[in-house]
Amino acid sequence: MPEAPSGGMPDVPGAVTPRAPGWSTPTPGTPEAGEVREMFDRVSGVYDLLNSVMSAGLHHRWRARAVDMAQVGPGSRVLDVATGTGDLALELARRVTPGGEVVGSDFSEKMLVRARLKARTRSLTASVRAEALLAASPGGLSNGAHAAPGVEPRFEWGDALELPYADDSFDAATVGFGVRNFADLHRGLAELTRVVRPGGRVVVLEFTTPTRAPLSLFYGLWFDRIVPLLGRLSADPDAYAYLPESVKRFPAPAALAGELERAGLVEIRYLLTGGGIVTIHSGTVPPVGAR
Repeated sequence: MPEAPSGGMPDVPGAVTPRAPGWSTPTPGTPEAGEVREMFDRVSGVYDLLNSVMSAGLHHRWRARAVDMAQVGPGSRVLDVATGTGDLALELARRVTPGGEVVGSDFSEKMLVRARLKARTRSLTASVRAEALLAASPGGLSNGAHAAPGVEPRFEWGDALELPYADDSFDAATVGFGVRNFADLHRGLAELTRVVRPGGRVVVLEFTTPTRAPLSLFYGLWFDRIVPLLGRLSADPDAYAYLPESVKRFPAPAALAGELERAGLVEIRYLLTGGGIVTIHSGTVPPVGAR
């Protein structure tokens, strides 16, 4: 496992299922984890722009649908893996308020820096807005009331292939636009399943390649011509080339559903959205005796 940056990974109590040495099988065509991490470190400053380019600006809507499928609410404890700059973790935090907890995990420390800054900025903005609304309400702040704080995600370094959390630690786990970067898809999905309690959900939001015209033609033009052109105008053309290629080699929706079943999940469902360019998969962790 790659070494954690200064500060290391959190010391999490509880039993962790031991893993047999060398059980990881690299996913064909996926670069080594170190290469992927270095690329995301480099593009951390423009990652949100990349997401908007890749999704034509619709990624926030898709994340909201993914959180719907996680079936979490106030008080839930949720893990967002490959959290990037934290957009999915922030949407989860909004849903688990009050009393919940959201942990965003990523192996790119520079991404995590962006996520922490974004979360803190939004938290301060929401607090100021809430206090202003309360002050303007009948009675204002004269009775000593204050706006209830929302949940602010906690962002931690972590390796998706060896999550530093005990078995059954979370009510749900999510990953948005990240599983196609796992060096070992099966191992990453198995780790997501391991850390979620029985009855909890694992949700995977990811791009896919549409197969029906006319969207397939537009998609090919967008990914094969326009995105690489934008890359040539950017400071890191390799990133713009890598992201479309990672979508093309990723399993089709039905095949990914099979991988979720192989990881131990049941009640697997998926929906196509965005005109067929995005899938949202969900699966339920079965009771202990059924795993």
